[in-house]
Formats: sequence, structure tokens, C-alpha cells
Amino acid sequence: MSKTSSMGRGMLAILAVGERHAEGHDGGTVAEVAGRLEKDRSQVSRSLKGALQEGFLARTQDRAYRLDWSLLTDAQLVTDQRLRTDGLAALEGLAAETTEACFLGVLSGNSTVTIAEHVPASANLVGSWLGRPYPAYCSDAGQALLWDAPEEEVRRIFHNVDFLRHGPNTPLSVDEFLLRLDGARARGYSIVDEEAEPGLYSLSAPIRDFKGEVVAALQIVGPKTRLEPQREHHALALASWRDWLEARVGGAAETEPGPPIR
Repeated sequence: MSKTSSMGRGMLAILAVGERHAEGHDGGTVAEVAGRLEKDRSQVSRSLKGALQEGFLARTQDRAYRLDWSLLTDAQLVTDQRLRTDGLAALEGLAAETTEACFLGVLSGNSTVTIAEHVPASANLVGSWLGRPYPAYCSDAGQALLWDAPEEEVRRIFHNVDFLRHGPNTPLSVDEFLLRLDGARARGYSIVDEEAEPGLYSLSAPIRDFKGEVVAALQIVGPKTRLEPQREHHALALASWRDWLEARVGGAAETEPGPPIR
């Protein structure tokens, strides 16, 4: 978009207001924004008023311009809705390619919770995981949901958590979890190998929203004897449907299933 177009100038003005927020200010006056952009005040005033009329900006009590956070709230609500509706379509597609049980999970404190699932009859899994929490340090979705979390945040989340053994390969400390998380990042997807329970194996990948933040994890879960030999094939399918779903919740991804990032 040309910076000389009215839309381009308006976007530059909005971004300048956003930069002032990031610096700790409650928006900016016409003079402050004009000074930042090194533009004429009258031109910047028109751009700010246009953004105000379109609902991108609001006014403070001292007549400064600030971002209208209701837009972000509305966008987040749309993302949550699409995550559940388009998430089901992604799960159906992924299950059709792998013939395994597929789930969509989110982080809740130090646990993960399933918000959507698709379990084909061939998966031979009994019961539903919808709404059921499981410890994030050993769940199928845990590593993917903490994909972008810095080490200090991971340690904070698991502070005072007892790393109980749920399977023969359950990580027994936050340090062990962090090592596996590093391995997953290098690989491009997580492998949870008999950590949640004996004989259970899963692949998972993070789903990012329009802010670039991880909001969910897409998972393939099943018996190790069946999934492990098909790991590479399933990883391709997982990455493809991850990209598809991210495109629908606002992430920077392809709109149709395609090759994985890694």
C-alpha cells in the first residue's frame, strides 16, 4: 500500500498511535503523532479523524487519540468462534488422512483441555476427552501449547507442580520437559511417546492466531505400535492441516493443505 494514499497515511497514523501505546503512553495528540511521522499537522489530523470515524481509534479525556481496543476484542471473538467451527473441519480432514483420533486442545493454567475432537471408528478409542483437563507437562498438547513460551514462563507455569509419572516416559522435572520442548521446536512438531499413558503416542503442532500467538494445539493420538511407523506421513498431514486452520483463524499460513514448514 502506498504511503502517499489516504489509506496509507491513515494506517501510518494508526501505527504511530500504537507505537506510543507500546512506549507506555495513553495514545497521542495530533502534534505528537505528527512529530513522530515528521508530517504536516493538518494532514495527520485528517488521517486521525478518518481513523476515528472508522472505529480504529478513540479519544481520551484530554483529546488525545488512542487505539480502540474493542476492535481487538471483536477480532478475538471471531478467532475463538473459527477455532471451534473450522477446527472441526480440520480435525475431520486430518482424521480422514491418518485414520487416527484427532484433537484440538488449549492451555488452562498448567493443564491442557480438549475443545474439539474427531475420533473415527477405526481409531478404536473409547470415551470423549472434551472439557477434560490433563497435566500439560505430559499431555499430548502440552509442548505445542508452550511452543513460544520462554523458559522463565514455562518454569512459572510449572512452579509447585508435582511431576507425577503417568507413563513410562513421563518427564519428571521442568528441566526434562524443556529439553523435550527444545527437541520439538527443532523438529517442527512435538512427539509425546508414552508420556501420558503406557502405549500412547501422539504428534502435535501449535496453532497461531492473527496476533501470532499460540492459541491451540492440533493433535494426532493413538497406539504407539500403529502411529510410530507412520510418523513421517502423519507429520506431513499434521503440518498441512495446521496451515489450513491457521489461515482461518488469522495466522500467516497457506489457505489450502500443503507441504509442512519443516
